[in-house]
Amino acid sequence: MNDRELRALSERLSIEGVEHAWVTVVRTSGSTPRKAGAKMLVSRAASFGTIGGGRIELELVAEARAALAERSPRLVTRHLGHDLAMCCGGEMQSFIEPVAFTEVLVLVGAGHIHRALAPIAASLGYDVTVADDLDELLTDARFGEARRAPSFSPREWGVRLDERAHVVVATRDHAVDEEVLLELGRLEAKLAYVGVIGSVAKLTRFKKRLDARGVSTGFIERLRGPVGVDIGAETPEEIAVAIAAELVAERRRR
Repeated sequence: MNDRELRALSERLSIEGVEHAWVTVVRTSGSTPRKAGAKMLVSRAASFGTIGGGRIELELVAEARAALAERSPRLVTRHLGHDLAMCCGGEMQSFIEPVAFTEVLVLVGAGHIHRALAPIAASLGYDVTVADDLDELLTDARFGEARRAPSFSPREWGVRLDERAHVVVATRDHAVDEEVLLELGRLEAKLAYVGVIGSVAKLTRFKKRLDARGVSTGFIERLRGPVGVDIGAETPEEIAVAIAAELVAERRRR
């Protein structure tokens, strides 16, 4: 595969949510099967393209998968003769870079707190979607930089609800909040974070009702609330900062 085909493949894998890493030869000396600039892609299940084959390629595929597991880039140098007993006898240095996945944040409800939170979250690198069923709230003036979904139903948000997805629920109606959580629970999505704005009493009631409606214990135990780092926040802007801080803390713990 040439570089253009590899780039197109990387974009497709990213859209499909398949973790992968670039392996790029950055320096060579002596006799080597490929020279600086050679590239390949490595996922957890397959590799695409080639940096020369043989033991060096097997070694770099293993290093790439280790980098994916650690979510950290690495520089790998191998002497083909001394380290790998390859007849070429030269040396190759390769840079391995896991593709950074954009984390998804769905703000359910287009009220004051989420209006303040959306730009903060976007500045932190989240791909922000705001979901609400009132078109007059989903305007460019309020959420110009965010993707907007005109529905409270998770099935209609148009985002992948997987381990990269974060959801903060704060609609104008507690009954709607509960229905959103019910649908998320029944989808059995393994979300990174599900938070509910409101009191401890509110979340306690929700958990009891969700349990009675057959939602799994695992999902219920992962619900967070009241959301946000306790900084004594009162205004929508202060609450937005507190929630953003909790999202960052959750990201760093992972």
